[in-house]
Amino acid sequence: MSFFPLIIAILFFIAGLAGTVLPVLPGVPLIWAGMFLYGLLTGFARLSWSFYLVQGLITVFVLLLDYLAAVWGVKKYGGSRSAGWGAVLGGIIGLALLGPVGVIAGPFLGAALAELASGKEPAQALRTGFGTVVGFLGGTLLKLGIEIVMIVWFFLAVF
Repeated sequence: MSFFPLIIAILFFIAGLAGTVLPVLPGVPLIWAGMFLYGLLTGFARLSWSFYLVQGLITVFVLLLDYLAAVWGVKKYGGSRSAGWGAVLGGIIGLALLGPVGVIAGPFLGAALAELASGKEPAQALRTGFGTVVGFLGGTLLKLGIEIVMIVWFFLAVF
């Protein structure tokens, strides 16, 4: 067994896990790419097409999880549909303007401002903004858990 493909995959896994908490790196796509590169470098000898397909579907689900978690947090804390859109838009703008801090501040501010613009009381707007942070943090923990399962499955399939 050649260790070079395995080392490449592990480096991608580390970068992917870091990307789950550092928004400058695309977390789960890096993990999947590490698995795919391993397959390319080994001639797809150890992992089946169904492995890559299921891992790819999990990757898509984890990508959607970011948005779903923020929307869940908004709904759970009494926010409106416009607050959900505000959280998503705030996340994009926050990341662009504030970097890693904007990942949390952006959705919070976006949801809260959307609630204020729709006539909600400031206390409810802050509650909704807080809900986006809860959703984001919960989603991040869930993503990390799923990504770890993906990586463990990779190692179980390879060895």
